[in-house]
Amino acid sequence: MGHGAAWRSTPWSCLGLNEDLIVSEATLLEEDLGPVRRLTLNRPERLNALSSALVEELSAALGRAAEDPRARVLVLRGAGRSFCAGYDLKEEAAHEDARGGPPDIAEWRKELESDVARMLEVFDHPKPVIAEVHGYCLAGGCDLMMMCDVAIASDDAVFGEPEIRFGSGVVTMVMPWLVGARKAKELLLTGQDRIGAEEALRIGLVNRVVPRDRLEEETLALATEMASLDPVALTLTKKAINRSLEVAGFREALWANVDLDAVIEASEVPERKEFNRIRREQGLKAAIRWRDERFR
Repeated sequence: MGHGAAWRSTPWSCLGLNEDLIVSEATLLEEDLGPVRRLTLNRPERLNALSSALVEELSAALGRAAEDPRARVLVLRGAGRSFCAGYDLKEEAAHEDARGGPPDIAEWRKELESDVARMLEVFDHPKPVIAEVHGYCLAGGCDLMMMCDVAIASDDAVFGEPEIRFGSGVVTMVMPWLVGARKAKELLLTGQDRIGAEEALRIGLVNRVVPRDRLEEETLALATEMASLDPVALTLTKKAINRSLEVAGFREALWANVDLDAVIEASEVPERKEFNRIRREQGLKAAIRWRDERFR
């Protein structure tokens, strides 16, 4: 979906490890399966949209895993029907209404910098991070998946970055680095949001596609295989691969996109104005329906 508001610190209840955290209020579930630390985005009623609270909890969980020698590999997945449908537009709209209008360029840049910094925490994590993807994996959710080191998708997964369809921009411009500039231009300049799992595999968005009923098993098997290897070698090998992207300008490109996206977001182009008008008058669902009906 769209962008998130500036991240706010939220309290985190430190619950015991090695237990499935069945707490309805928790937006992130955390559990250990042997040497595998599994993190579950837990906002199924919102298709695991990235709220500020969820992003902060994920950031804190990543920090704990980095310092815990028992966690050798991380798996990131979503509860309910989807992996993640993007940043929480409902929260963003509420903040905009409370502010009395949209942010200016400087405010947008500050928010987008925070968004990208949080995404880079996955890229920079010292341990391998595997995305276990099913259902919708869109916009900010797609960014999050692409920041993971490996992605395994179920055959029902759907990918895409639809931001341009309502006058918005991509927050974390990762896609060109995975699929190449030519394919990224086709997908991002049309706002495609129905990329099927097999096509995602073909173009390099994901590593494997498995039947939905085998997704958890296959992901855990891969994570366990990685976790059986020397942890120092895992960390340094990931760092070496990431360094090749760094030398090619990966991080600089992400920050350059922040500057350009801030201009896009502050421009209030006609599509965004109409989207926001419908949202204010008829609600967010009606605005999203208007956006999607134009391309269906």
